[in-house]
Amino acid sequence: MPANGVCSVGLEVIEDTATYASGSDSAGVSEDEDVQQLFVNGTDRVTSVVSLPKKPDTRAKLQQQQQQQQLDDSKTISDKRYASLPNRDQHQQFLTEFLTEVLNSAVFNATDRANKVLNWVDPEELKRTLDLALKDEPDTHEKLLELTRATIRHSVKTGHPYFMNQLFSSVDPYGFAGQVLTDALNPSVYTYEVSPVFVLMEEVVLREMRTIVGYPDGTGDGIFAPGGSMANGYAISCARYKFMPDIKTKGLHALPRLVIFTSEDAHYSVKKLASFMGIGSDNVYAIKTDAIGKIRVDHLESEILRAKAEGALPFMVSATAGTTVIGAFDPLEQIADLCAKYNLWMHVDAAWGGGALMSKKYRTLLKGIERSDSVTWNPHKLLAAPQQCSTLLTRHQNILSECHSTNATYLFQKDKFYDTRYDTGDKHIQCGRRADVLKFWFMWRAKGSAGFEQHIDKVFENAEHFTSSIKARPGFEMVIENPECTNVCFWYVPPGLRSVPRDSAEFRERLHKVAPKVKERMMKDGSMMITYQPIHDKPNFFRLVLQNSSLDKADMNYIIDEIERLGKDL
Repeated sequence: MPANGVCSVGLEVIEDTATYASGSDSAGVSEDEDVQQLFVNGTDRVTSVVSLPKKPDTRAKLQQQQQQQQLDDSKTISDKRYASLPNRDQHQQFLTEFLTEVLNSAVFNATDRANKVLNWVDPEELKRTLDLALKDEPDTHEKLLELTRATIRHSVKTGHPYFMNQLFSSVDPYGFAGQVLTDALNPSVYTYEVSPVFVLMEEVVLREMRTIVGYPDGTGDGIFAPGGSMANGYAISCARYKFMPDIKTKGLHALPRLVIFTSEDAHYSVKKLASFMGIGSDNVYAIKTDAIGKIRVDHLESEILRAKAEGALPFMVSATAGTTVIGAFDPLEQIADLCAKYNLWMHVDAAWGGGALMSKKYRTLLKGIERSDSVTWNPHKLLAAPQQCSTLLTRHQNILSECHSTNATYLFQKDKFYDTRYDTGDKHIQCGRRADVLKFWFMWRAKGSAGFEQHIDKVFENAEHFTSSIKARPGFEMVIENPECTNVCFWYVPPGLRSVPRDSAEFRERLHKVAPKVKERMMKDGSMMITYQPIHDKPNFFRLVLQNSSLDKADMNYIIDEIERLGKDL
C-alpha cells in the first residue's frame, strides 16, 4: 500500500479465500496466514482480506502485485492532481516539508547576518539556471520542493538586516503568521457574509488609526488599499467627488480644468493617478522645495493663485510626510492654513512617515496632520508589516461609498437577513480585495501600541547614530545635514578623489560614478543592498533607509565599514 495510505478500492484475492468469523466485521484468519487490510480514507474499515499460505513463490507474486498496485495508485493520485481541495493523505506531508523549508531557508537563514542578502546571477544566466518552463504533466512533490529551494536561493532576502534598498524590509514573525493565516483562509473583503471577522477587524483598526492621526473620536472613513499609490488615488477620487459630485454620473465632460498641487519631491503616484483618472499630469502643479526638501508655502500659494487666474479649479493639495528620497516632512500646519483659506482638500501622503505617529517623541514631525481631509499611511513601511499593507484614512464619513458605490444587486443585496452596513465592498473600486488587515492586527495584538512605539524609537535612534558616525568619518559627506526621518542621504568620496577641486567638472563626474560602482560590488558580493540616486542638481548619492528595529549600533558601523571597503580604490 502506498505510504500516503491512498489506494484503489479493489484488490485481487490471491489463491486461498479469506474466511470470516460469524457475526463479525473483522476477518478471522489462522496463525499461519498473512493478512493484508485495505484502508480507505485513513479508516480502519476492512474492505478485503488476502489469505496466503507462506510459500516463497507466492510471496514473491504478492510483492510483485503490490508494487504494481503502488504504481497504479500513484498514477491515480497524479491523475487527480487537478483537484483544488487539500487532501490530508495526499498533501499533509508535502505541505509540512514545504513550510519547514520556507521557515528554515526563507525566514530564519535568510535573516541571519552571517548569510548573504542575495546570490547575484546575471539575467541571461539565471534564465538558463532556473527551471521556469510550464509543462503539460504535473511535477512530483519532490520536484516542487526542489523548485521552492531554487526560488528562495535566487531571491533577494528582503528580510535580511542588511537589505536597506527600499522603504520596506524585515520578516516580522507575527506579521508573517498573520500573512500565512490570511492565505490559508483566502478571504475577499467585500461582504460580511463572506468575511465577517475581517470586516469587523478593519473597522477596529481603521478607527484606531484615525484616532492616532487625530480625527475626533476616530470618526470618518477608510480602507485598506493595494499599495500607497492606490491609497493616494482614492484620496484624489474622494476630493474630486467632494467638490464636483456630478463626476460620478456625468464624467469629465461636466468638469472644469481641475488642478492638484504637490511637492516636486512627492511620490510619482500623485501625477500617475491624476493621469489615470483623467485629470491629466499637466494639471498636477509641482511646488518647489527648500534646501531640506520641504514644500515652500510661498510658492504653493502663488501657484494656487496662478491656477485660479487661468480659470482652472484648484481642489486639492497633496502634502508629504516623509518624502521618498530625502525623508522630508512638509509644513502641515501652514499647508492646512492655505487649504482652509482657499477651500482645498488637504491630503497627506504619510505612506512612509506615518509610522512616526506611533511615537510620542517623533509624532511632532507630523504636527498639523489632524487638520487634513485624508491620509495615506502604509504600515508595511516604517512599521515593518509584511507587504502589502496600505491604508487610506479620511475624516469624512461615508464618502468612499458615496463616491464609488454602484449597488450591484448580485453582491450587495439590501434585503439580506443581517445589517448590510457591514457590506463594505461597494465603497472601493476593487471588488475582490485581500484581507491585508489581519497581519497588521496580529502584529498590533502581539506587540501592543507600546511595542510599536519602541520600534519607531529604535529605528530613529539607529538613524541618528549612523548620521553622527559618518559625520565623524573621513570621506563621508551628508546630502542633508540633519535628516528628519530615517532616510540618511550621503556621499562616499574615495581617497583618490579627495584632492580633486570640489567645484570642478571632474570631481562631479567622478563622484557621480562612485555610488553605482559600490552598489554593483555590494550586490555581487551579496553583503548588503543600499540604493542610490541623484536629485535635482546633486550627483548620485547613497540613501540608507532604516525600518528594521532589530539593527543596532554595530550594524550601523558595519554598513559604514563595508561601503568604505567596497569603494576605497575608486
